[in-house]
Amino acid sequence: MKNDTGEFRGARTGSCYAGLRFQKKYKEFLQVRLAEPLRRGQKYQYEFYIRLAFWSNATLKSFGIYFSKGGYQANVVHRQNLGDTVFIKDSVYNAQLNWIRVKGIYQADGGEKYITIGNFSEKIQKDMRRMNLFKMGFKEAYYFVDDVSLKWVQPIDNIPTEWVGSFMNDTTSALAVDSKIEVGEKIPLPNIRFEKGKSYITTESFQELNRLAQYLFKHPSVSIQINGHSDNTGNKLKNQKISEERARIVFEYLISKGVQNKMEFKGFGGSFPLTANDTEEGKAKNRRVEFEILQN
Repeated sequence: MKNDTGEFRGARTGSCYAGLRFQKKYKEFLQVRLAEPLRRGQKYQYEFYIRLAFWSNATLKSFGIYFSKGGYQANVVHRQNLGDTVFIKDSVYNAQLNWIRVKGIYQADGGEKYITIGNFSEKIQKDMRRMNLFKMGFKEAYYFVDDVSLKWVQPIDNIPTEWVGSFMNDTTSALAVDSKIEVGEKIPLPNIRFEKGKSYITTESFQELNRLAQYLFKHPSVSIQINGHSDNTGNKLKNQKISEERARIVFEYLISKGVQNKMEFKGFGGSFPLTANDTEEGKAKNRRVEFEILQN
């Protein structure tokens, strides 16, 4: 940035960095889409660096990070998804114009796809502090942001999960990129795993879903319906809901991978079992996700 000519000018590392402007009724955010959704229950360490621009005449009292599934919207902030907001109380230190590290731990709800960095106070003018108390007039704070990172603290291994479509992981797949599937055929996806009783999908499922994505890339004219099914355990309405949510998660995963085929999704609960629900193996086969060819 050509105006950044102070003692600490330039990026903290590398050659690229971002800048955010804050005024009485105006503020900017830095938003990044994650490479993959966050895993439910997993703890993540976030870190980034901020630096006040030398031409600023005000500082911020707080700076934070926000985790979301669909990106930050100013009027729909759920504060429980905010990471530890950093309160900068030492105005002398804050005005030294050097890089300040912001870090903390965030435990994911599951499925968050975006991180947003900035000031999340409801009224920005109340969170701005004038650097020179004897100089009145227009207030503006400008911060640079660099070296944003997000890392696992440690894997969560004790969350109960369940396979759908098979009793245990099947290393083979009926889906092949070059296979020809007729209209009306329903192809089960056996190697998919969800958090038990929920719609959060685990990383073990990605290989199977990537096969389906590759098939759809190869056959762009094919339209499909993703069907979710459950076993008969528990409440019927709950089973209906979870089957639809799981079908939707597969639908959203394919879209995130760039699939542009015409797609729909639907949940059927336990209405169409493949086998009896009297064994754990039978239940695993009945709680399945499949895709149905609507048009070839």
